[in-house]
Amino acid sequence: MDTNIQQLIRDVPDFPQPGVVFRDITPVLAHPDGLDTLIEGLSAPFMGIGIALVVGIESRGFILGAPVARQLNCGFVPVRKPGKLPCATYSVEYALEYGTDRLEMHQDAIAPGQRVLIVDDVIATGGTAGAAAKLIDQAGGKLAGFAFAIELMFLNGRQNLPENVPVVSLLSYS
Repeated sequence: MDTNIQQLIRDVPDFPQPGVVFRDITPVLAHPDGLDTLIEGLSAPFMGIGIALVVGIESRGFILGAPVARQLNCGFVPVRKPGKLPCATYSVEYALEYGTDRLEMHQDAIAPGQRVLIVDDVIATGGTAGAAAKLIDQAGGKLAGFAFAIELMFLNGRQNLPENVPVVSLLSYS
């Protein structure tokens, strides 16, 4: 991974609440080479393994997931916060490092058996990604992997993800 990517990540202390250090990828998104390196890094491990859909988790997962889907020549499915999707949805509540939330996905977004990759900017406690995995399971999809730009190792998020599913993180913070 290009060390310039890590240099572009901005630390925002006390966001979204006191004591949390938010790892902001927006400077990477604004840097053309940085963005290209990020998308290539998230896509490369999953090329040629039959990914049918990329699920992007609101909201930065949308920004990264759609171009990863384009790289993998597959479709994109948004997973959103409650009340944002217009049709019938599956819904899952999950824990964050700073509270709880809920995610939803259209019930017709994934056909049974389709291979799905989950993409998001950060894995912290694993609650958000784990919830997205449960939505894929509800739809009958087959989870093929997780791809994250950043992993916060000290929060042990991988232990809250399904076992035996590949997890790729481009950068990690201890």
